[in-house]
Amino acid sequence: MGGFIDFHVDLIKGGMETYGVTTNPIFMPGRVEPRYSEFLTFIGVSVDHRDDTNAYMDATLAYRNACLNAIRYLEKWGYTGEQAYLILGTSPIEGRIGGVVDIPNACCSVLLPTEIFDEDIRPGGQGPQRRDRGQVCVTS
Repeated sequence: MGGFIDFHVDLIKGGMETYGVTTNPIFMPGRVEPRYSEFLTFIGVSVDHRDDTNAYMDATLAYRNACLNAIRYLEKWGYTGEQAYLILGTSPIEGRIGGVVDIPNACCSVLLPTEIFDEDIRPGGQGPQRRDRGQVCVTS
């Protein structure tokens, strides 16, 4: 994949103490285009659905479940599991940890921009419009 990087660093002497950061730096990502405005959000909680056990505050499991929910949703639209997995792996998704205070459950979400698809994949009264998909057509 072709690409470029524009990297800029400002050195702030004593910045760690000035901003109260003790061990890890703070990053401010630059503006990246295109910016998306509409997302489908998939939620996952820290429950292992293979045996319905709660994994106490396991955000990794919660995020995995959110991704699996997104994959199952895309399968309803005719994507194979592999295609849906690749879409999540190559799309500008956003991942969020949203509920680490809901002991014993961690809750995470995956936000998938709807504008990357060549069709409307939002839920509606008609249900998923499943199509045969030899190749995936996604834009970004």
